[in-house]
Amino acid sequence: MSLTRRRLFQRLATLDQPVQGEWISARGREAGMIEYGEQGMAGAMPVRIASNENPLGPGQHVLDAIVGKFPEAHRYPFNARQTEGALITALAQKFQAKNENLLLGPGSGEILTHAVRAFTSPGKALVTAWPSFENPRDTAKKIGTPVREVALDGKLRIDIAKMIEASKGAGLVFFCNPNNPTATVHGKTAVADMVKAIRAASPDTMILIDEAYHDYVTDPSYQSAVDIALSTPNVFVTRTFSKAYGMAGLRAGYAIGHAPTIKAIQAYKMPYGLGTLTLGGAIAGWANQAHIDNERKRNTEVKAFTVKAFTDMGVSGTDSQTNFLFMDIKRPAAGFRDACRAAGVLVGRDFPPYEKTHCRISIGTMAEMQKAVDVFKKVLGSTTTTSSKDGR
Repeated sequence: MSLTRRRLFQRLATLDQPVQGEWISARGREAGMIEYGEQGMAGAMPVRIASNENPLGPGQHVLDAIVGKFPEAHRYPFNARQTEGALITALAQKFQAKNENLLLGPGSGEILTHAVRAFTSPGKALVTAWPSFENPRDTAKKIGTPVREVALDGKLRIDIAKMIEASKGAGLVFFCNPNNPTATVHGKTAVADMVKAIRAASPDTMILIDEAYHDYVTDPSYQSAVDIALSTPNVFVTRTFSKAYGMAGLRAGYAIGHAPTIKAIQAYKMPYGLGTLTLGGAIAGWANQAHIDNERKRNTEVKAFTVKAFTDMGVSGTDSQTNFLFMDIKRPAAGFRDACRAAGVLVGRDFPPYEKTHCRISIGTMAEMQKAVDVFKKVLGSTTTTSSKDGR
């Protein structure tokens, strides 16, 4: 018997809960088990603001597209009505690029991994700011590539001058903009000047600009580096549908750059890594820019509320251009995290070398952040500046 949309909903109706965007944004039960364990599931659901997810999940237009693809779930992605080529074409049209300039992956994480494998080696180092997104560094260490870690500047922004110096003779420079976990961003001119300087100092070095949080930036000096990637050899940009698009649980991302660069990464790509449901959802999400604009507006408003609450508590942080904050709580993150967890709020993990002073806090819904702020006020008002659980 074929699976029609009506039969699908009849089957889903037998579940304890209806289909929710949280399932797709990876904020459902399975992800929760990883984050806080079986014991945490017994009581009320905590406020989960630890993983930089979109708390609302994808829009209804994406959910409808995904449900509409269920009758094709028995087909391999290359036999479905919407293949990877359809998503690549949609992306290329938006960027005025050719299909050969784009590569898909299950989230941008796999693309980052393959880029390290493609462009670094024991004789060609990886350059990365630290702290920054860990994937490239961890991959490099696994394959025996030396890593040149560049400390952040006094405002916890990526130190571009030091990145340029470290790039000489390197295989790949990883530049996360906005940076995770510090939430800081560099503007268009700074990025363009950095690319020019690196190419002058080390012409064979590849430059990867990760724009996972692009859709949340409000700094007027910022501009995507996609134009640079399409006009400059050895430069490419990665993006993901896991953040503003709310599809963290479905896994879709892409890279864009010159065809030879894309081809070099593609040599490591797993075939048909994006499933049929993911492709349908990503295509629908990509076509609705108004929804992403509204998500940016929502996030900006809730973030402003949360920043003001911290400011009123005497707590400051970096200038966040993302859907998370990096706050100087002036105490070990572990003790703060444990106290918040006990009160039903989950915040971010340690980020050395700032784990004794800073905590990363994702932006949830307004209701979630109102609850979280009440917890933060109690915890920061009672937690001491040291924690015996830290062991240091």
